[in-house]
Amino acid sequence: MSASKPAETAAFGTESGATVAKVYAALRMPILDGELPPGTRINIDAVARRLGVSQTPVREALQRLEGDALLVYTPGKGYRTTEMLDLAGLRSVFEFRLLIEPWAARSAAADRLTNPADRLDKELTAFELAASAKEDVRQQLLLHDTRFHDIVLAATENEVVRQAYTQVHCHLHVFRLYQVDEDGLITIEEHRKIWEAIRACDADAAEHEMLGHIKNSYARSAQAFSTPSPGPDSRIRDGAAAARLTR
Repeated sequence: MSASKPAETAAFGTESGATVAKVYAALRMPILDGELPPGTRINIDAVARRLGVSQTPVREALQRLEGDALLVYTPGKGYRTTEMLDLAGLRSVFEFRLLIEPWAARSAAADRLTNPADRLDKELTAFELAASAKEDVRQQLLLHDTRFHDIVLAATENEVVRQAYTQVHCHLHVFRLYQVDEDGLITIEEHRKIWEAIRACDADAAEHEMLGHIKNSYARSAQAFSTPSPGPDSRIRDGAAAARLTR
């Protein structure tokens, strides 16, 4: 923790993890849904009073949200919700994803010993049930999308790449923008094609389907901006996915 941040009380960490999780959840979804707009100052005392908890779990939850890149801390001013991605930021996120995820899908399909098809199947089935029930589909879509892509990345057994991807918080950033796939059906269809290619151990198809999924996701997310934007493109170099965005 930075020395410039307020010192925690001696009781820090003594309250239950469930209380911290409650505060975290109570703030996280309003940020993602836009109920707490970008730049909104978070008043620790007000949050504690509203949720009926002490300030200690609120501070811990705020630190977790800062780690998620949903809050930013400024000395002397406290915590505020982070700004939304602009178009250039969105393009940068998807350029990063194009560099990593098609390669990850290819790797997952090529290695039969670590093939994650069974885990992907269970994840898809669980999300399809949630989507069909129409119960908080937006929240379930975020959780599903994060888990699905993490399963593929984990199958590469490259923790350096996986951690780098996690730290970018791709899903959280993009999720805050306007989403066309409100019921999750488009995501299910695209994820299923990736799963089918990985299950068949077809490395070329897995890479191709993941590439198409990332491009389509970019196109959907870019609708949050009124200015038309070139879509992502890619080229394969030495068997790995090397991506660029058209200018």
